[in-house]
Amino acid sequence: MLVLSRKRSESIVINENIVITVVEVRGDKVRLGIEAPREVPIHRSEVHDAIRTEQAAAEESDADAASVTTPEG
Repeated sequence: MLVLSRKRSESIVINENIVITVVEVRGDKVRLGIEAPREVPIHRSEVHDAIRTEQAAAEESDADAASVTTPEG
């Protein structure tokens, strides 16, 4: 993991098209501003984990449904 130190209003650039700026530091919380192309999904880690869990459950449900065979009449 790369660890960088930044002060308020300072930024980092990722791949020339994503800019992360420190907007505010208050106690143990940091507010970040993120500029990225619309097609780049940006989520907090807990939201990302929930999305992945839902996708895995949906894929499992689809696989279960595909394995059910119906008798041909």
